[in-house]
Amino acid sequence: MSNPRNGDTKPPCLPRNGLVKIPTQPNGLGSASITKGTPAVKNRLCQPSSVPAILSPALAHRSDLPIPSLASPLSLATLASVSSPPGASLAGLNASEGSEQPSPERLPGSPSERQLAVDEKILNRLFWYFSACEKCVLAQVCKAWRRVLYQPKFWVGLTPVLHTKELYNILPGGEKEFVSLQGFAVRGFDGFCLVGVSDLDICEFIDNYPLSKKGVKSMSLKRSTITDAGLEVMLEQMQGVVRLELSGCNDFTEAGLWSSLNARITALSVSDCINVADDAIAAISQLLPNLTELNLQAYHVTDTALAYFTAKQGYTTHTLRLNSCWEITNHGVVNMVHSLPNLSVLSLSGCSKVTDDGVELVAENLRKLRSLDLSWCPRITDMALEYIACDLHKLEELVLDRCVRITDTGLSYLSTMSSLRSLYLRWCCQVQDFGLKHLLGMGSLRLLSLAGCPLLTTTGLSGLVQLQELEELELTNCPGATPELFKYFSQHLPCCMVIE
Repeated sequence: MSNPRNGDTKPPCLPRNGLVKIPTQPNGLGSASITKGTPAVKNRLCQPSSVPAILSPALAHRSDLPIPSLASPLSLATLASVSSPPGASLAGLNASEGSEQPSPERLPGSPSERQLAVDEKILNRLFWYFSACEKCVLAQVCKAWRRVLYQPKFWVGLTPVLHTKELYNILPGGEKEFVSLQGFAVRGFDGFCLVGVSDLDICEFIDNYPLSKKGVKSMSLKRSTITDAGLEVMLEQMQGVVRLELSGCNDFTEAGLWSSLNARITALSVSDCINVADDAIAAISQLLPNLTELNLQAYHVTDTALAYFTAKQGYTTHTLRLNSCWEITNHGVVNMVHSLPNLSVLSLSGCSKVTDDGVELVAENLRKLRSLDLSWCPRITDMALEYIACDLHKLEELVLDRCVRITDTGLSYLSTMSSLRSLYLRWCCQVQDFGLKHLLGMGSLRLLSLAGCPLLTTTGLSGLVQLQELEELELTNCPGATPELFKYFSQHLPCCMVIE
């Protein structure tokens, strides 16, 4: 997790305790695409990093001080001879805000070196090289470092994750006291993820977070016991919320959505909530005229729900993800393509009743699609890929994970797509070496995933060196991927990250 900046070295792979990144990916996918990108992201985060070039020679050549690098999250704290307090919260550091912190005079080295260690101009550049977890630790070194690190620019794109037990301090008498959220406000966080909270916890959060009324733009509630009343109070009080996620919340009902949803919401994600069915989609369609993105994972939503969307949403909604909506069939696809003709991102992952005919409807009517996810759709065959190749000329990403009927013939159709940049074929058990040959002429490909394809051999995979523009190649659990093959790729695809 780091704030992306051009040319910066990548931070090491660190625990994500307390802070997670809300992905804003170049391909337009949001959080639902994390599962596809996780191996690649993990590989990137674990890449070795270099020493930031802005260190002064005086510090860089001290034999008794470690050179700040990204090898350890405590490197800069070690430089200042201060270790982080045990048990400090990586989420907010509230427990340690009152602890004694060293002054610049107590830092090691000569006066000039001590002055350099708290030079705000240098620190403002240096701290960009560290991950969010590292910044949480470094902010405890001294007040000067905290003052620099608590600037909102260092926390853009990050969302604090707070579990119920982290929201309260236990007083000596056994009473509970809500924690101070001032540290979050100083850093300007405009989004939060609350896990396992109740209606009362949400009310306490609203009362104690200074920016809650207008400054919070995104709220995510996971595995929480929020009821219709709590949902209504939250959206009524937090007037700035435009992005809402409800995951694993089984105590609110469709009636709660009707009473609480507000027209200002532009992005909504609802997953694994047992009371969500067709009537919930009716509420969403009628109450959210400005909806641009809808992520829905609901087992009881049927084809009828996809006919509820209005002409207004047909203009505004560009992202629709229907994940594991088992009851949706090709009839639902008909309703969807006519209601939402301007979609650029569509996921039907896990919609197991959708067939090639449904894909044909998508290809003929949604010509603006740039990303299409058909993973875990076992009825999809090579015929669907022919429809995609013929009509979706702007498609940049295609996900076919676990489409077990895809064969080499289907890959021959895809080879004609000049716009395709990312192709996922994980666990496509019928893809063979001959099919890979069809892909070798696709100069536009930048990412190719063949993880778990059992029939690919070392010989067939070695031909991928012809894809010289390839940036990412995933071969996890691929029997044909041998140590010798990875060495061969390192020599002939030096600019490609190969995931073993």
